[in-house]
Amino acid sequence: MNESLQTLLSRRSIRKYKKEQITDQELNQILEAGMYAPSAKGLQGASMVVIQDEAVIAAISAMNAKILGTDSDPLYGAPTVVIVFADPERSANAWSDGCLVMGNLMNAAAALGLGSCWINRAKEEFASPEGKALLKKWGLPEHLVGVGHCILGYPAETAPPPKPRKDDYVIFVK
Repeated sequence: MNESLQTLLSRRSIRKYKKEQITDQELNQILEAGMYAPSAKGLQGASMVVIQDEAVIAAISAMNAKILGTDSDPLYGAPTVVIVFADPERSANAWSDGCLVMGNLMNAAAALGLGSCWINRAKEEFASPEGKALLKKWGLPEHLVGVGHCILGYPAETAPPPKPRKDDYVIFVK
């Protein structure tokens, strides 16, 4: 089977990570894949913020946990978090563009043998006063909308097997 297709079929969400940080080379390859995700009219309505600072990751995790209503770490101890944002002022399709970026990030990580997982609630986090303050601190406009967190790292668990695909996943109209 084609290597790219094999990666797409075998990628799984990883929820347990080693503490060891990924290399800059690995990170840059993943980010480049994100930057080359398709975007409506080529407007590139998404952007990424990379966080590797443990204290900032802990703060983001706490915000996310509060929204989720838990005390656990919803970022699963991943040493790198890439937050993808949509800029609705740049493109009416920025949210979709951001979703494509997230997919490219996760698939690129899998191609390099790294673990990844899409973590939700970025929209709620960055709509909050605390999230708006972070955007301002990072020099970003407050109107950005959080699409998701792509957590990255070396897996500390074996990828789970795929779940069976539903029977009516594809409908043909010929």
